[in-house]
Amino acid sequence: MKKYFSLVLFAHSIFAMPFAFIGFFLGVSTTPHPFNWYLLVAVLLCMVFARNAAMAFNRYLDRDIDAKNPRTATRDIPAGKISAKEALIFVIINCALFIATTYFINPLCFYLSPIAIFVVLFYSYTKRFTALCHLVLGVGLGLAPIGAYIAVTGHFSIVPILYSFAVLFWVSGFDIIYALQDEEFDRAEQLHSIPSALGIKNALRLSSFLHLLSAACVITPIYFIDFGWPYYIGVAFFCAMLIYQHRLVKPNDISKVDRAFATTNGYASVIFAICFLVDTYLKYKS
Repeated sequence: MKKYFSLVLFAHSIFAMPFAFIGFFLGVSTTPHPFNWYLLVAVLLCMVFARNAAMAFNRYLDRDIDAKNPRTATRDIPAGKISAKEALIFVIINCALFIATTYFINPLCFYLSPIAIFVVLFYSYTKRFTALCHLVLGVGLGLAPIGAYIAVTGHFSIVPILYSFAVLFWVSGFDIIYALQDEEFDRAEQLHSIPSALGIKNALRLSSFLHLLSAACVITPIYFIDFGWPYYIGVAFFCAMLIYQHRLVKPNDISKVDRAFATTNGYASVIFAICFLVDTYLKYKS
């Protein structure tokens, strides 16, 4: 079990998981649908299964590329900690568990589940033919809030879609920052990324623009829902973390990419979700 946790970097679930909570409790708090522990557990399982499948498939598909890159040569498959066959079996099992779990949620989730699996797996191919791979990753993680909302309500709505776009732009932006580390390698191996296509300086500019769009998407819901002070604190913190990570990484100094990528964005999603949940709880109590 430990080696599979290492394979999928389970700790990185902290990026999209908080937004799944937001989508779930948005459905509970703004519609007549009641809170259901069984449904919450099912949503969390779907998140885990989908992410396990996506990350393991990425590691499986990129195993030869990772072996060539000094930064990634120590990953589990190139290092021989887990075989390619084991990783692929792990992917198949998690895909099956994801689809099976959606069957017990509602028909819409079940019907959409193959599309969701396709999106999160397809990302791993995109760096081979398009620099827009970062946006595809954003789409995959952006399914979390709208997926959780649909699990509760069985239909789409504008506010969870806004949160999905917030995740899309946020993840795309910080994935561009993360890809700065491999700019030269990607260009040498004819792999596609924004940094290898535009250079570090322009890549950071595009990342900043995407994060500006993400900030707009977490602010816009205030025009649809009567939020209280905790939500505004969450928005302010989330936006501050977006700004902070761009202060950490400069065109002439990318030594703090890991700090900007993992630590800063982890705090951003968790604190923002906590503020949303506190706001929801306070309105429920009143």
